[in-house]
Amino acid sequence: MYVQRQGARSLTRSVGRTVVCKPQARLIIAILAIVGSTAALGPARAGGSSVGGAPLPVYAASLKQQGQQLVWHVELATPFSPGALAKDGRTLCLLIEPRTHGGVAGRICISSPDRRSRTPRLLYTPLTGQSGPARVIAAIVTRSSDRELTASFMPAAVRSSYAPLRWQVISTLKARACLPPTPSPGGCSVLFPPKPALVRLHEPQLVGCVPSGPAWVFHGSNRAREIALTFDDGPWYDTARFVDVLAREHAVATFFQIGDQISQYAQDGLDQRMLRDGDMIGDHTWNHADVAAGGSGAAIEISSAAAAIRRATGGFQPCLFRAPGGNVTPRLLTTAHALGFTTIQWDIDPRDWATPGTTEIYDNVVGNAHGGAIVIQHDGGGNRSETLAALPLEIHTLRREGYRFVTVTELLGYRLVYR
Repeated sequence: MYVQRQGARSLTRSVGRTVVCKPQARLIIAILAIVGSTAALGPARAGGSSVGGAPLPVYAASLKQQGQQLVWHVELATPFSPGALAKDGRTLCLLIEPRTHGGVAGRICISSPDRRSRTPRLLYTPLTGQSGPARVIAAIVTRSSDRELTASFMPAAVRSSYAPLRWQVISTLKARACLPPTPSPGGCSVLFPPKPALVRLHEPQLVGCVPSGPAWVFHGSNRAREIALTFDDGPWYDTARFVDVLAREHAVATFFQIGDQISQYAQDGLDQRMLRDGDMIGDHTWNHADVAAGGSGAAIEISSAAAAIRRATGGFQPCLFRAPGGNVTPRLLTTAHALGFTTIQWDIDPRDWATPGTTEIYDNVVGNAHGGAIVIQHDGGGNRSETLAALPLEIHTLRREGYRFVTVTELLGYRLVYR
């Protein structure tokens, strides 16, 4: 069984050796021709490598699966600044190649931070099929030194599944800066490893989460520009549409579910899909009863809902609980904690259950947004078309303002358990 700490900032370091080689013929010339523009979405910074007319030399690299995510680690032989790559005419990218056919399907390039952050970004560009411009993907990017970078992201962010794939790192320098100059418009490049490496991926099954810290939580840390969207009172007839929006926008959320609605509305593997997409499921009692008194009655309500979630997901045991109506007492907190749950409140409430209108829901969420916020909205219990309409607008605006969407477990740094 594999245990991952969600939101962890340190990952295993890879060790390798320097490899400098000529581009292979199978790498289509388009990669070299357009890869130099990849990092142009952000302002360049000084501090690039002192390597002269050669691409930055790659010392080590790896691509591994860690729980649901792919983890890319790259280490150079010299210091480098992500913000200076574009300024120096350089790129540093990961090439993705499906095992089922030859040819590079897409590339992930390191780019400079945006204006509101110091964290480098990852830009993905598809190179086959429905190709398009580079776009920023949701990723956790960390650096433990000025020579290396580690990034973790979901396979879906790069149009991949958990099927085996091949990869290489490519480091390029624009043609006019190469020594000796190269006649190719794509410039000179280094590949690591010399031939594409195979990584075998498997469909991870999330089977639990391990809470830590306070038993009652209203929000996460405000030190990171992260927001947790949560939805109550589902599953419902529209819940699948909420999941569709989140998947399309590459965002995640936490769904607090009512147990006796799961068998009716979580059809066609809906709950399993939520977990595969990176969403989280929490416990919202068996039938939305008032359990504020705690004790045995509350324990039965909470345990019954958890059992329904386990059946629908094929074994996932939730660790998050939200009391109906937010009605909480010290005794309920004790009961939930004894069952292995953290009780989750919220600090942004657009009161969407009262159907105030899509604009008012959107304005409330965006206007009150802050780092570490937990937003409560509803996917069930009534007509939630206004909430559904507001959701993509919220995501677009908050992402433009520099927020990253996380589950409550990730916001709180809980461990996730996979098998």
